[in-house]
Amino acid sequence: MTPPELDDRTVGQLLRSYLPLEPGRRLVLVHGRYASAARATFTVEIDGTARAVTVQDQQSVLGVLGAWQEHRESGAEGSLLVVTTGVPDRKLGWDLRGHALRRGTLTVDRAEIVAQRFGAAEVEPRVRREPWLLDALLAAEPPQGWARSGPVLTYVAAVRALVATRFGLAEAVPDAGALLEWSQTSGPDRFVALPDAEQEGLGEWLTETVGPFAALFTGLVRAGRAADVLPLGVLVSLIDEPGVPAQTTMAVGSLLSDVRSDARTRGAFVTAVLGTLERWISHAESGGAGGGEARDRVLEVLNRADAIAADRGIEAGDHPFLPSGFRRRLDAVATALTPEPDDTTVSVALGALDRLREHRVARLHPERVAAATMSVRLLRWLAIPDSPQDSVGHAVTAQLRIGGWVDRALTVVWAGENSATASVGHAFGRIHDAARARRDDLDERFAARLRTWTEHAAATAPGGAMVVENALDAVAAPLLTGDTAPLIIVVDGMSAAVATELGEQILDRGWTEVSRDGAGREAAVAVVPSVTRASRTSLLTGKAATGDQTTERDGFTALWKRHGRGADLLHKADIAGAAGRRLSERLVGGLADPSTVVGVVLNTVDDALDHGREGDRTGWRLHDITYLPDLLDAARSYGRPVMVVSDHGHVLERSTESEKSAKQAPSARWRTGTPGEGEVELVGPRVLEGDGRVVVPWKEGIRYANRRAGYHGGASLAEMTVPVLVFVPAGEHVPMGFSVLASEATRPAWWNGRGAPIVSSVSVDKPSTPSRRRPKKQLDDAQPMFEDMPVVVPAKPAVAAAVTLGARVVKTATFKAQHATVRRAHEPAKVAALLDALNDAGGELTATAAVAELGRAGREPGPVLAHLQRLLNLEGYPVIAFDGRTVRLDVDVLSIQFGLDRT
Repeated sequence: MTPPELDDRTVGQLLRSYLPLEPGRRLVLVHGRYASAARATFTVEIDGTARAVTVQDQQSVLGVLGAWQEHRESGAEGSLLVVTTGVPDRKLGWDLRGHALRRGTLTVDRAEIVAQRFGAAEVEPRVRREPWLLDALLAAEPPQGWARSGPVLTYVAAVRALVATRFGLAEAVPDAGALLEWSQTSGPDRFVALPDAEQEGLGEWLTETVGPFAALFTGLVRAGRAADVLPLGVLVSLIDEPGVPAQTTMAVGSLLSDVRSDARTRGAFVTAVLGTLERWISHAESGGAGGGEARDRVLEVLNRADAIAADRGIEAGDHPFLPSGFRRRLDAVATALTPEPDDTTVSVALGALDRLREHRVARLHPERVAAATMSVRLLRWLAIPDSPQDSVGHAVTAQLRIGGWVDRALTVVWAGENSATASVGHAFGRIHDAARARRDDLDERFAARLRTWTEHAAATAPGGAMVVENALDAVAAPLLTGDTAPLIIVVDGMSAAVATELGEQILDRGWTEVSRDGAGREAAVAVVPSVTRASRTSLLTGKAATGDQTTERDGFTALWKRHGRGADLLHKADIAGAAGRRLSERLVGGLADPSTVVGVVLNTVDDALDHGREGDRTGWRLHDITYLPDLLDAARSYGRPVMVVSDHGHVLERSTESEKSAKQAPSARWRTGTPGEGEVELVGPRVLEGDGRVVVPWKEGIRYANRRAGYHGGASLAEMTVPVLVFVPAGEHVPMGFSVLASEATRPAWWNGRGAPIVSSVSVDKPSTPSRRRPKKQLDDAQPMFEDMPVVVPAKPAVAAAVTLGARVVKTATFKAQHATVRRAHEPAKVAALLDALNDAGGELTATAAVAELGRAGREPGPVLAHLQRLLNLEGYPVIAFDGRTVRLDVDVLSIQFGLDRT
């Protein structure tokens, strides 16, 4: 039999296996022929000791004897001589064999060596039948050796150990995602350097284990295209897209011309690639550790896919993963934007926006999607017909409920997005300018109304409005109960736009919003000019006045003394605690005393206007307002209701107009003298500067001081509106005189969803002042100033009850039978109302709104909704689902379960 060819790796493994049995031996005879390219001398470690090894190939008896004699005479202590030979033992003689390891010629049984290296007694027969595996296991043994495997080394254990070493993966059985991650490392370069037989064997095992994905994957890796595995997976997905042109299919198919593939392997490959990219995108979107790196990695892959497509002439359309597809969808949104929209335009824009949001890259570009989303929202607002203006009180309420959302959208659209093409940026600019022009018109009409109102308006004669000096008496005082008092947080300079953002985030922290009439948020009118010195002092003292912090503190104490309560007002320097404490002992002590009304002034927004930070901002987070999250948490721990209120709003620096009378004006947004274009002169008891007569701009672009991030003091709706928001800790009792305000009731119809606006009118005639104060004179009585002053709430459609979804359900025999079996079941009319509200809202409502529809406002949602599910979820089918915060209606399941005709 021809002696097998051996190399230094095989000899080394042989020595490590057998020499520990006889460590004193210096001669090793091995049956075989030594490869000419193998090393003749090397070192092998045996039981922690390095032994020098010399290998000679001798195919005659004399050659073997001469080699051993020469080695003995060399005197190299501890060195080993390995002689590979084909001479049989009987010819070598006992004298020579007596010096050899195991007293004879060793036969290289690679399977036996492998078994020993794994600490096994034997190997599974299939291991012996796979020569590539034996060679690979001998060559790939890690420095620390193979992990022990038990008495028998199985084929699965052997391959898993080899895969873990060759691929550097921790998983015993790598999945498609792990292999795709590996493809983006230097691992594939080492893989293609392996013997062909090993590459093929590993590929076959991966295909058996991981599935058909691995066949195409390993084919690409072996072809040296590992770096493009993910981009190619994205492009291959085009083959199965409906309506793809034949030339595109052929061009994509040519990308795989050097590997074997079929529809099954391509499908598995695409699924794995897109799933991996989805996972990376989710990681990037989460904002957690490594999120930025994940985002860069995804974009690198997808940009490479776009580059390959461009190089090969592949038309990918608006592919849901490719950046080029995202740009196409963004262009489609921009094309739909027009300054004069109609129903058709809005419908097209909403469809384009839906497609943009569905694009996977959209999750990596939230600022770009936000600009598009806000542009479409402004488009929807512009599509609503204008209406005549109304009273001052109604106007500021509408500013909080509607105009603030417009201003919020305008801020985002103004900033645009840096990556927008010229056409997209131009479209955003046009919609911004159209909405801004409409807001200017509203501001001009408001200023005219304000001029008349200001001549007579006062705390005792507010003309149907809530004035800022009445806000604490009107809203905060009713929050007093025998065992608690409110925390009043004054966010200086908080506009209606900022209030919309902070309000949403406060609700997300588990608070319940309440209001006095349950129809929407309330707003007060600032004093004139709308500056901190005047308006904040008036708010905190309960009377129209100017002053400093001392004036505010003394007036705040006096105000609450009239209500029989102690009070403490803390300004910026009073809030911070000592080392190790976030809040001061004085503040925490005041909150711990249920009889004390605590007020805290936060200056973050106002400071940002002065110091240039607000101008670059497109949104406010709770944590941006220093101490606000801490105050909310502290109030919750003491069970206090919270009133979040401003003293005035602000306008942002958005124009290029020149300063007007900068040297003569005492403030950025008010002066004395004769009014010019964009200005109005205001005179009256609530004008607290200029000896009761000032000139203020209603137009945002006018300023009388050096350029800053923003300004206040003028007569625009954004400056004169004082947001008044009230929250109670979730699960706490709703104060008497207040109703739960569903989050749906805080947003205008055009802000969310695609459905037609379902609105509930807010009474214009109902005074915002306390009932004990009767206005001396009703100054204004006109039509709504903001065209959809009615605010979106989960209200019943204005159609006959018999044709609504809810009414049809409760009239079915199935519902009646079920209602009879459920103890204390909800009233059918209430159930119908909730079903209609859910249907109108697109199938989702907050738990607060749903419970309110059932006539259980203020109750803990869990038990109420569980009772509803027992009524409607027949046989366990999820007609109504509740995840702890959101209630969802499945109309299809509802229709099937209650036998409704969906037509």
